[in-house]
Amino acid sequence: MLISFTMNIESFYSEFLLSRGICTDSRKAEKGQIFFALKGENFDGNQYASSAIDLGCKLAIIDDPSYCENDKYLVVEDVLVFLQELARYHRQKLNIPIIAITGSNGKTTTKELIYSVLSQKYKTLATQGNLNNHIGVPLTLLKIRNEDMAIIEMGANHPGEIDFLCKIARPGYGIIINIGKAHLEGFGGFEGVKNTKAELYRFLSSQKGTVFINGNNEILRELSEQGEFRKVYYMDGPEVMCDGYVINSLEKLRVAIRFPEKNELHEADLQITGAYNLENILAAACVGSYFDVLPNEVMLGISSYKSSNNRSQFIETEKNKVILDAYNANPTSMSEAIKNFRTIKHHQKILILGDMLEMGEYAQHEHENILHSLDPDEFSGVYLVGNEFYTFKNQFHYHFFTSVEKLIEHFNENPVNNSFILVKGSRGIALEKILIKL
Repeated sequence: MLISFTMNIESFYSEFLLSRGICTDSRKAEKGQIFFALKGENFDGNQYASSAIDLGCKLAIIDDPSYCENDKYLVVEDVLVFLQELARYHRQKLNIPIIAITGSNGKTTTKELIYSVLSQKYKTLATQGNLNNHIGVPLTLLKIRNEDMAIIEMGANHPGEIDFLCKIARPGYGIIINIGKAHLEGFGGFEGVKNTKAELYRFLSSQKGTVFINGNNEILRELSEQGEFRKVYYMDGPEVMCDGYVINSLEKLRVAIRFPEKNELHEADLQITGAYNLENILAAACVGSYFDVLPNEVMLGISSYKSSNNRSQFIETEKNKVILDAYNANPTSMSEAIKNFRTIKHHQKILILGDMLEMGEYAQHEHENILHSLDPDEFSGVYLVGNEFYTFKNQFHYHFFTSVEKLIEHFNENPVNNSFILVKGSRGIALEKILIKL
C-alpha cells in the first residue's frame, strides 16, 4: 500500500528505534536492520530489496510498488526523501550538541581531529569518511543513539546545498575551515563558493548558535560580522581560545599550541604532515577547549590522530619518502601542498601532480597557473597526470601523462629511488596507484 511519509514518519519512528540501524547496500545487510532502496545513476535499490530481506532486514523501504512482496515492504513516494525526513525527525528528538563543519579544503581532516579531541572526554559520533552530502548527512544522523555529541561534515558542489543539510541536521555549532577554489564548475566561480559556504553562518545566525572562527582568515571574519551568533576565535581575534605555530614540518608535524585561558603552552608531535594543517589542528583545539577538554587531553587527541584515505599521509617506503595527498585537489589546496613541499630539505625532490577536477570553465586557467608557479630548478622531476595538465605538454618542459597507468609504465622503465616525493591530485585521477612504484 502506498503511504505518504508526511503522515507516517512519526508512527514509523518507533520501528526505526527498535531496529539495528539503516542499511543502503543489500550486500552488507544485517539481521534487524531497515533497508532503504535508494537509487543512483546506474542502479535501482528497489531491485535489491528482496535480497536485503533474505539476509535478515526486518523491513525494506521501497518506492516501486511492483517490488512489494509482503508486509516486510513499506512503499513510500520517494525513498530518499523518506530517509531525509526520518533523519530530520530523529534530530528533533536529540538533545545533544551538533557541530557542523564545512570548507573547501581540509574539512575531513579537521572533522577527524575534532573527533579525536572530543573523544578524550565525550562519547562522540562523527561523519564516517566523506559521507557529507544529501545522503551521507541523514545516514550519519540516524546513527546517533546515546552519544554525548556529534560532528556532521557538510560538503557542497552547488548553491543551496549547505542550507538544505543544515535544515536536516539543525546544528547549534558550526565551523567553516576555509573558502577556496573548489567545485568551481557547480558554483559558477569563487563568489558562488563563498556564498554557499556562508549558508552555514546564516543558518546558525537564525538559531543564535555558536561559530568557531579562524581569526586569521579575512574572508571568514568579514562573513561572520553579518551574523547574530556567538563567536569563538582561534589563531587570532578577541579573546582567542587558542593559537600556535609549527615547530617543524620536515616530515611529520611538530606544533606548539597556546591556551590563553589556562595560561599554558604545549608541544606535540603529530602523525600527519604539512604545515598547512596547522589551521585544522588549531580548529580542533579550539572546539575541544570550548567544550572543556583540558589542554593535555587536547594535545593527546591531536597527537594520536593518524591520517588515512590518502590525506596528508607521510609514507616511508623501502626506496623513497612520500607525502600522499591524493584524495582531493583544487587550486587552493594544491598551491598550499606545493608551498609546504618547498620547505622540505632534500637532495632529490619530485612532484607528481594530478588534474584538479570539477573546475569547469576555469580548468585551463587554474592548471596553467599551477604550472607557471613551479620552478623546474627546485625539483629533480615534475610529473603531471591527467587530460587537463596534458593540454600544456608542448608549453612546459615537464613529464606529462594522460593517466596514472601511463605514469606507471614510465616508472617501470625509469624507477625512482632515494627521493622525497609529493603526490597530489583529485580522487578521480587515482594517483595512489603509483605508490607500488615508489
